[in-house]
Amino acid sequence: MKARLLWPLGIFIVLVVFLAIGLKLDPREVPSPLVGKPAPEFSAPALMEPDRVIRKQDMLGKVWMLNVFASWCVACREEHPLMVAYARTSGAVPVIGLNYKDKREDGKAWLSQLGNPYTDIVFDLDGRIGINFGVYGVPETFIIDKAGVIRYKQIGPITPEALRDKIEPLLRQLNA
Repeated sequence: MKARLLWPLGIFIVLVVFLAIGLKLDPREVPSPLVGKPAPEFSAPALMEPDRVIRKQDMLGKVWMLNVFASWCVACREEHPLMVAYARTSGAVPVIGLNYKDKREDGKAWLSQLGNPYTDIVFDLDGRIGINFGVYGVPETFIIDKAGVIRYKQIGPITPEALRDKIEPLLRQLNA
């Protein structure tokens, strides 16, 4: 009889433990199934020069950063000054922008107003490239190695801490 009464208490304790573990997880650290796999193929027009096409193959042989942004994205506006400062201080790693589900004029005006940290910018009007990269929402940033394999994914805005503690050490390691 006593054991029968302990079952609900045991189940309750297990649920509390799972809840406590879940509350300590960072929702920005959603694991990406693409980390460790080749970056998806893409071929799309450049934002600034619609007649020029940018392809994944153009980046092979280089370590590069893909930063997904949009003019309508509030968090992108928070992240942007850090991206501009990083681009000025780090010339070793190409930073490619992916203008996601945006109007060409809006993306160009946004960069004109806030500064352009990008080596090049892919225009992804319908969002297919972003979907292929598994983008949950903007901003997101990917680090891609010389062989075209995704090595890191930052969900949400890059922070100075993430840049210092995760991204820059990884870039140094991949470029060594």
